[in-house]
Amino acid sequence: MKVFTQSVNFKVDGDLVKFIEKKVGSLEKFHDKIVDAEVFLKVQKTSDKENKVTEIKINIPGNELIVKKTTKTFEEGVSIGVESLKRQLKKSKEKQRGTLVS
Repeated sequence: MKVFTQSVNFKVDGDLVKFIEKKVGSLEKFHDKIVDAEVFLKVQKTSDKENKVTEIKINIPGNELIVKKTTKTFEEGVSIGVESLKRQLKKSKEKQRGTLVS
């Protein structure tokens, strides 16, 4: 699966890109038809410590799953987002199986 990472108003560190690719790439275990993933990173200009916005979009045939998290670090946002996407992918796959069985 190809993982595209895009940042808004800052340059992404190479280690962060590797972390994102590894975490998001692990989603392939939960759904075998993932086409690609897009990860958008943005720093909000606020005084709040939780100002890192992470948005992950997973493209599967006929559907796309999107998660958006605001956290203190991008690593935390990616980890929480991936956990949420795991649950969504499992539900999507179960729903797909249900329609095939019916």
